[in-house]
Amino acid sequence: MQVLSTLIVINRNGKLPVYLQIANQLMALVKAGTLRPGYKLLSTRELASSLKVHRRMVVQAYDELLAQGWLESHTGKGTFVAKHLPETRPVNVESNVQTLAGQNRKAGFQFESLPHLARPVLKPNSRLHLDDGFPDPRLAPREDLARAYRSQVLQGNAYLRLGYGDTTGSAWLRQQLSAHLNETRGLKTTASNILITRGVIMGLHLFSTLLLRPGDRVAVDAPGWFGANMNFVQAGASVCEVPVDRFGMDMQALEQICEQKPVRMVYVTSHHHYPTTVALRADRRIALLRLAEQYRFAIFEDDYDYDFHYQSKPLLPLAGADPFQMVVYCGSFTKTISPAFRIGYLVGPEDLISELALLRRIIDRQGDQMLENAVAELLQTGVIQRHLRKSVRVYKQRRDLFCDLLKTELGNYVDFQAPDGGMAVWTQFDANINLPRLAEQALRRDLFLSGAASPFEIKTNAVRLGFASSNPDELEESVAIIKSLL
Repeated sequence: MQVLSTLIVINRNGKLPVYLQIANQLMALVKAGTLRPGYKLLSTRELASSLKVHRRMVVQAYDELLAQGWLESHTGKGTFVAKHLPETRPVNVESNVQTLAGQNRKAGFQFESLPHLARPVLKPNSRLHLDDGFPDPRLAPREDLARAYRSQVLQGNAYLRLGYGDTTGSAWLRQQLSAHLNETRGLKTTASNILITRGVIMGLHLFSTLLLRPGDRVAVDAPGWFGANMNFVQAGASVCEVPVDRFGMDMQALEQICEQKPVRMVYVTSHHHYPTTVALRADRRIALLRLAEQYRFAIFEDDYDYDFHYQSKPLLPLAGADPFQMVVYCGSFTKTISPAFRIGYLVGPEDLISELALLRRIIDRQGDQMLENAVAELLQTGVIQRHLRKSVRVYKQRRDLFCDLLKTELGNYVDFQAPDGGMAVWTQFDANINLPRLAEQALRRDLFLSGAASPFEIKTNAVRLGFASSNPDELEESVAIIKSLL
């Protein structure tokens, strides 16, 4: 009987209460087969004495296991391991150390690895970074956002504010966002035309899941965003690539694809094409809307960084000139504030938004109501608008400096066009330069180069070099590192 007490070790300085330590270890002994069904345990007094703990701790441990069904008690006879438990073959722990050490690494059941999902997640943590085109969080209105978020958490009716909300997103944010989009992008929306998401990628996933069926065809830019294509393949669709030139997607090529077989959806980054940053020219915008009406395909317009345009005024979205309601417009605050703040939005006809909200409910019941209301406050008070005006000035200066550095310091190795907008420069490297190797060498010097091993960079030997998230000194040092490596 004394053997049981030697198998239980009490950590008196641990965070877990003593009675739970006893209960958990007894449960583990039953699971391992060391204590078989029907085994009689020590009395609470005997086990407490052996473990040198208060009897109440053992009583609580036994009560916990009795409640969970691991033990059973018989008046006048004692406490036993429950007889209804199946027999477990004892495990020799010492001889199975390696097996136990790796038991959480591989699932015990079979599942299929999906090759279209096999793409590394960007997590730059180096001191310097020429990323995919991210904003500089040092410029974000963090104090204003923190103040607004705190007020949302602490003020008002706690039951309403901290409870479940609308699956379409904060009503306040949708109202403010509707007014903002109508004013800045020429859209004609109400709050009912907007679904708040966790970002563009969530909006794209929802729309693809709702719209696409196995065998459907989706036309995309080539080169294009691999993240979008993953969603189309996941939905069972076939991806058709449409070439992009200096005026954006080739509409003649798209029309030829439509003539061959029905196209269900066209995905386009019309304002600043990803990855090349070129804008879809006006005549091609008209042609795309005409083709959508003629061939009845939906257009998903991903306007991921509309606010950051440096030459004249930004081109208005396709959605604002769509008389047939064929365009679904999507954007986010990821580039406006910072990628950590996951707020995006889908804009479309009311019936579509209502259906997407039903679908969203089984994926993510709702977003962060506090954050959404805080952003709504910043829109209402003009904080975000002032932040955007300041950021555009700063990013334009950084773009000009970076393009000058590329020309003067790396002119013999790269070719590029200064982008009219966005946060990155599409940079074509000399064919003799191995981009993945260059990225590896740069990382050893604490400089992250975005996506130097992704499909379009390998095929074209070009890469997006983000300038917005680095200040002038950091841009100069980054270019100097690349020059030294070349």
